[in-house]
Amino acid sequence: MTSLTVRNGAVNIHVEVAGPAESAHLPIVCVHGWPELGYSWRHQLAHFAALGYRIAAIDVRGYGASDKPEPIAAYSLTELASDVAAVIDALGGRAILFGHDWGAPIVYATALRHAAKVAAVAGLSVPYIPVGDVAFLDAARQIYAGRFFYQLYFQAEGVAESEFSADPDALAKIYFGISGDAPEGALTGARAADADMLSDLPVPAAFPGWMTAADLTIFNAAFAKGGWRGPFNRYRAQDIDFAEREPVKGKYITQPALFIGGARDPVRHFIPGVDLYAGAGAGCDDFRGSTIIDGIGHWVQQEAPAATNAALEAFVRAL
Repeated sequence: MTSLTVRNGAVNIHVEVAGPAESAHLPIVCVHGWPELGYSWRHQLAHFAALGYRIAAIDVRGYGASDKPEPIAAYSLTELASDVAAVIDALGGRAILFGHDWGAPIVYATALRHAAKVAAVAGLSVPYIPVGDVAFLDAARQIYAGRFFYQLYFQAEGVAESEFSADPDALAKIYFGISGDAPEGALTGARAADADMLSDLPVPAAFPGWMTAADLTIFNAAFAKGGWRGPFNRYRAQDIDFAEREPVKGKYITQPALFIGGARDPVRHFIPGVDLYAGAGAGCDDFRGSTIIDGIGHWVQQEAPAATNAALEAFVRAL
């Protein structure tokens, strides 16, 4: 494993790279989501490096050892996709992308905005939906009228930062709350619109085996040092994404694409009565299929690394 710093304009992006520098395969770039780190791809780095791939995991700007700009506008999908494109350039100019949670929309945006640099794209937990003429936050305000929805709670600057910074168990609550080990609705059950995020969430007496105490220590240390503004600014930048949608509006992913999700992931039912995973390939021209892993929640590549790696390996070998 080697560390790499990639500069994109004024922003430095930290990258961990595994596998041979000279490989017969296209490199792979992994992009994490909220609230994680490049470390969340540790199982994939080990697996694909052992197969002879050069594979990299970035700390998204705002996280870990990457720079953490203050402005909300620095966290638009346009900016984040440009970071991924800069990392691709540093690895040779063309790559396969894996993205989880917010990392999935980031790699989709990279595939659309920097198409020549992206050979294929795998999205985990969040399927691709072409951008239309309704802003997601506006839709969420209608869908969740009178009820708590975490993305709306995150909009007020400083509120979520204060809550999460004050709770030493914040990450444990979030990681457990939408994992396959949590009770149904632990994080997404009906709550009043003015509720906070963490008060009602339990801390597990013993964390599931997929997240060791050492793993959790690494995540906690990174957020204690780097703070929470950057991670929450990604949610606040969604109206900026909508304003900048014209270059990608209505566009399909043209590269080979794959989707992987956990059967118990609450993202699957963000829209009540709709299974978002049922049509995961609807916005892709060359969709290579979905893998839905039973019993698994949101943190699919950490909760079920063997099944996730098997699906990803089959995907890249078939390219």
